[in-house]
Amino acid sequence: MSRILVIDDERSIRNTLKEILEFEKYQVELAEDGIKALELIKTNDFDVILCDIKMPGMDGIEVLQKIEELNHDTPVVMISGHGNIDTAVESIKKGAFDFIEKPLDLNRLLITLRNAMDKSNLITETKVLRKKVGKRFDIVGNSSGIQKVKDMVDRVAATDARVLITGSNGTGKELVARRLHEKSNRSEGPFIEVNCAAIPSELIESELFGHEKGAFTSAIKQRKGKFEQATGGTIFLDEIGDMSLSAQAKVLRVLQESIINRVGGDTQIKVDVRVVAATNKNLSREIEMNNFREDLYHRLSVILIHVPDLNERIEDIPLLSDYFIDLICTEYGIPQKSIEPDAISELQNMRWTGNIREFRNVIERLIILCDKVITREDVLNYAVPKQ
Repeated sequence: MSRILVIDDERSIRNTLKEILEFEKYQVELAEDGIKALELIKTNDFDVILCDIKMPGMDGIEVLQKIEELNHDTPVVMISGHGNIDTAVESIKKGAFDFIEKPLDLNRLLITLRNAMDKSNLITETKVLRKKVGKRFDIVGNSSGIQKVKDMVDRVAATDARVLITGSNGTGKELVARRLHEKSNRSEGPFIEVNCAAIPSELIESELFGHEKGAFTSAIKQRKGKFEQATGGTIFLDEIGDMSLSAQAKVLRVLQESIINRVGGDTQIKVDVRVVAATNKNLSREIEMNNFREDLYHRLSVILIHVPDLNERIEDIPLLSDYFIDLICTEYGIPQKSIEPDAISELQNMRWTGNIREFRNVIERLIILCDKVITREDVLNYAVPKQ
């Protein structure tokens, strides 16, 4: 049942609203002044707050500001018998969801409450989704190698320093890039990922910098590139070791001048992005083979973070097992499963060529094929698919 807090110094109005709203199947709490209201707000969750403006002591605008200071997402609807345009505008500017004049029109009140409730539900759903998404990008482990990665991220995240992440395929380089973004001052901005290995060399420049209409045969309209899309946030250049030399030269210019030109255009466009790159290649060797620009390497590697292979952190396998079992069972909507210590030991004895990506697939296979408890025999039978 949805909960509504009514704040009004007039007892008759409080009681009338309580009676009407309870008839509409809402649960209602009452407060005769701002001080009592704030006490209730600190200790209770409300879906909507109805707040009178003209009250002795602390008026409704002050109550609204205090609610904002508490970082509450609850929609606040202001009500007043002395309303005018200026009061309504000030209320909305201060963060109110809506403003209703007394005497209250019942239909208007119920519609406003329904709309505020929709907003409240949307906020709650967004929080749940963010939590789920955030959990998908956790860096799990307490080994010295992974702790070193976390510590390095925490130290450099708040800066705009460029970061180069190295490590084998499947070690979790993208997770490190996302953690850098989420802990940075740019966390409210976009996180734009570009897989340089997945884009044909003839299209990489258009993908990164955009193009003007008519720049090439299929350019039927103007298009912003990934650097423009990432303005105010972070661009993650994954597998940058596979980028063509011509694209490398243009990326180098962006790093030097923070300026791009769309393909087929002459206008210089200023971009404000943090660049994080990753590769599974040995870039020093690629430089010797003239496959990668040395000046670009030095621009990218202000901070170097190496993500260890799973084989170098097998002490993290128990934590990773619990994490993926919980995550996958939740995704599939099935009862939680558990794993025996002997099964964990068997997983630790395996050679993980695909690292965390391979490990997750194995856990998913075990969850699908095994009973409630995953045993050592299950690992021996299903961890490595039979050819």
